[in-house]
Order: sequence, then structure tokens, then C-alpha cells
Amino acid sequence: MPTLAWDNDTAFLVKAGSHFLFQVHYTVNGTASSDRSVLGLKLRTDSPKFRAHSGSAMQMRLAIPPHDPNYQVQAAYTFLEDATVLDVTPHMHLRGKAFKYVLTYPDGRSEVLLNVPKYAFDWQLSYVLAEPRHVPAGSRLDVTAWYDNSATNKANPDPSQTVRWGDQTFEEMMIGFFNYKVPADRPEPAGPPR
Repeated sequence: MPTLAWDNDTAFLVKAGSHFLFQVHYTVNGTASSDRSVLGLKLRTDSPKFRAHSGSAMQMRLAIPPHDPNYQVQAAYTFLEDATVLDVTPHMHLRGKAFKYVLTYPDGRSEVLLNVPKYAFDWQLSYVLAEPRHVPAGSRLDVTAWYDNSATNKANPDPSQTVRWGDQTFEEMMIGFFNYKVPADRPEPAGPPR
């Protein structure tokens, strides 16, 4: 995954004594190999004005029917506080076909933040917004994913199977990751995101 870079006033808070947990999905192929995962951190000595947070809208109850060329799945995330969306990262596996993020504001207006009409599993990209979106509390981020579980999908391992959530690439995921920022001095939110 490429490096994510935002403005100089924004950073994640990593408290002393924290542990990093990597989730890496491996699929056996009969050949011994080595992991080349690397994490690079840039540490600050000053206090940033904004604290970055990660969020996601996901749907784990997947049951993609056999031979379906255009199966649609949706999920949503509602912001409980004012925030600024910085980037989005769609995630699916081999049957992933298309992915869309739509932001709806409390006043009812909406805009497409990202539309990926030809999703490619080999291109796991984060899309940094050219113009970060300031979203008031109550704004909703809707994500929609489409899957091709048909024989016309050349990457499909077995179009005759119902496909469910799982870590392996022959299974599926539906996650609309995103990062956002809030003022560093604001109190913690009252409850978990919806």
C-alpha cells in the first residue's frame, strides 16, 4: 500500500506502550516464501492541531449467489461528531466488480466521493481526497459494492459456489475504509460510531 500523507497539522495518536497488530492474508501456493511487510512511522515531537482516526463501513453478512454477475451489497457509517474526511480505501477480493462511496449531509444533499466502476483486486489503493470533506455530525457515508460471481469473471475461482465473508481471497470481504480528522483537543465522542 502506498504511503498516506496529509497536511502537516494532522497525525494519528499512538500512546506509549501501544502495540501494532498486522492483519495479513496469505494463501498457500505450495512454494516456500518470505513475508516482506514493512511499517514506516514518522514520529512527531510537537502536538498536531488535528487527530486522525480510521473508520469503516462494512457488511460481513455476505451470501453472493452462484453465477450472479452483478450482486450488490451496501453498508453505512454515521458520523457522531463534526469531522473532515481525508481519504477512502475500498476493499473486496477476487469477485469484486465495482465500489462507490456516497456522502449524505444532514441537510439531505449528497455527493459521490469515489466511484470505482472497474475494481481490480491487484490494485488495493487508498484515494486521498484532493479536497478533504468537512462533514457535520449526522452525516452518513454510504458504501456500495458489486460482485461478479459468474464464469465471465476470469479471476473467479468457482462461480458455482455461494460466496461468504472470509480472509482468503477465494472468499469475500466488503469494507469501505476511510480516514478522518477531528481537532486534537476535542473530548472523546459520547458513544461508538454507527
